[in-house]
Amino acid sequence: MRGLKGKRVAVVGAASGIGAATARRLAEEAATVVVADINAAGAAAVAGTIAAAGGDAVGHPCDIADEASVRRLMHFIGERYGGLDGLHINAADMQALQSDTDALDVSLEIFDRTLAVNLRGHLLCTRHALPLLLRQGGGAIVYTSSGAADFGEPTRVSYAVSKSGLHALMRHVASRWGKDGVRANAIAPGLVITEQLREHFPESLRQATLAVTRSPRLGTSEDIAAMVAMLMSDDGAWVTGQVIGVDGGAMLR
Repeated sequence: MRGLKGKRVAVVGAASGIGAATARRLAEEAATVVVADINAAGAAAVAGTIAAAGGDAVGHPCDIADEASVRRLMHFIGERYGGLDGLHINAADMQALQSDTDALDVSLEIFDRTLAVNLRGHLLCTRHALPLLLRQGGGAIVYTSSGAADFGEPTRVSYAVSKSGLHALMRHVASRWGKDGVRANAIAPGLVITEQLREHFPESLRQATLAVTRSPRLGTSEDIAAMVAMLMSDDGAWVTGQVIGVDGGAMLR
């Protein structure tokens, strides 16, 4: 990968899964990584693993539904590193997702919580990161979205609405600050077998999912991390305003 060495990047939602894999990949590419998560101990553990492997990383707590927490994270980055070159926002409330049903039945508490994290929280991260990016002439923001924004599922209405809104936010950022050097993109993963999912994912569902993809395997966190790294690097310098499916061909655009 070209153009990641020495870049200052932050991954929000990085205590496990896709975020942790992304933090590790960015560090392997010689970026300086801030590992942020509402799970402060988990973020510190990921940062410690990266440091033990010879990378440059530090953990920091961040609850993206709390503006004060987001502000503290970005203040820390500005004070410690003097700026920011890339931000990957990967956080979502997966507990709320388990109770997300349809427009008739979903509780407004679940709907509001989902949007508070998956959409409003991403706006907060964007709002407080942009001054750090603009101060030095730009940088890259990568949002984790989902194919749910486009599939038109009969359930998970809150989740789909939040991810569709995230696409609009991403395109707004790319359009509003593109001439200032800010690039914004979203990755729409397919079913990714994270460490947590692997323990509770029945073989029957694994095979059913695999049957509707064009790939001979399901995805891993490292597949998504690789795309984030490319979009943050100089290799992705002319890619902006895009929703990029990394899903084994589950959806063809």
